[in-house]
Amino acid sequence: MKQAKRKFTAVAGLLLAGTVALSACGGNNSANSGSEGSSGSGKSEPVTIKYYNWDNEAQAVATDAMLDEFMTKNPDIKVEHVVLVPGDSVEMLKKLDFLISSGEAVDVVAMPNLGAVYERATRGALAPLNEFYKQENLVPEDEYYVNPKIDDNYYGMQLTSSFNYVLLNKDALDEAGLPVPTYGWTWDDYRDYAKKLTKGEGVDKRYGTYFHTWELYMNAPAQTVMKDPFRYDDGSTILSDPSYKYFFQLRKDMENVDKSAKPYADVLAAKLNYRTEFFNEQAAMILTGSFTIPDVGNQEQYPHSFKTAFAPVPLPPKGAEPKNYEGGKYFTSGSSVVMGESSKHKDASFKLMRFMTTADSEKRTEFSGWKKADNKALLDRIIGGNKDLYDVDSLQSTLFGDKIKYLDASSVITVSTSELTKVIDDGFSKFMLSNESIDDVQKWMVDQATKIINEKENK
Repeated sequence: MKQAKRKFTAVAGLLLAGTVALSACGGNNSANSGSEGSSGSGKSEPVTIKYYNWDNEAQAVATDAMLDEFMTKNPDIKVEHVVLVPGDSVEMLKKLDFLISSGEAVDVVAMPNLGAVYERATRGALAPLNEFYKQENLVPEDEYYVNPKIDDNYYGMQLTSSFNYVLLNKDALDEAGLPVPTYGWTWDDYRDYAKKLTKGEGVDKRYGTYFHTWELYMNAPAQTVMKDPFRYDDGSTILSDPSYKYFFQLRKDMENVDKSAKPYADVLAAKLNYRTEFFNEQAAMILTGSFTIPDVGNQEQYPHSFKTAFAPVPLPPKGAEPKNYEGGKYFTSGSSVVMGESSKHKDASFKLMRFMTTADSEKRTEFSGWKKADNKALLDRIIGGNKDLYDVDSLQSTLFGDKIKYLDASSVITVSTSELTKVIDDGFSKFMLSNESIDDVQKWMVDQATKIINEKENK
């Protein structure tokens, strides 16, 4: 989904967690009540549950190691790891839907994004988690950054988290006499930094920044400080939002007036890679996601000698704040684990879900969505012996600073994401590549999006 680009998510994800000792929770249906793991002989027999995901080969090794840890701690539960489609979450969901429709008992599934959770929860394919949370005296909002919920029922635990931030060439900052930005800087400040970091001409020019072709770069505020990139809580389109007019104009002015960003037309024509633009020093700053943390130390694939600094995503300046703006809280995305309504072992499934989202495992490779995770330990493992390439202090404050807060999940369930994304893409191209006014373009976008929403959305 294009929403994944907003959050980069997909990788985007990464954090650690602390160990939680879990006692078996009571079942919430007759299939669970007192019967899990018992046999006619009176002896406790292990129950077997399945854990479904879309791991590639390397990810499967890490997952298997964590599942082994779980089974060692819980000898009464055996877990079968089922990789539905290696490395392809889209095809994995299709195969999962086939299993569900065929009547297979589905226990625990890793879902790539919130949309995937909502879509299946509304079909009745997922079990609500409320009773399990209650039995364990857990408040979901105290546990996870994002909690998918429909009609007061919770349907997923956040497994991984991905965060947006800005990568900056620290050597270029020092050369320009600029401090590393901190939380609270605005997109106006970003524009000023880009001008001061631009250097040279022609093929040797280093632009102050680079904007890629995804929606994240078309309206960054909508994609980073709003709960949903398509609709407000009342179900109407956000394409009428003042942040669109502000950011579209900012993008055009940075290209045409400041000459501090590579032209959109050139980016489209050359099919550029945002990583190489930064690490090859074609651009001094880039908005991206936390999945790029390992790239800074990857000298084999991205050879470079400069140190990389990190900054929180800039906030919209006064007068350009989005509707329903929550004062600088950021959107965070990531994968979730859910429980199938058809599972015959819901107690064991819930226990596995809690372990996978909270366990302090050396095998974890992605940031957890658990608020109490030991984030810094995982970060230290990612950085390894490459500290000379990282401005570690700015990275830690960007990810874990006291002022960094996150939005909860949107209450709106949008199914027409691909159609609405195309409206954003087409509207941005209209504005950037023609002389059409921002007012005319925005009106066209709102009209198109409203038509789609009225035809395809319930709310």
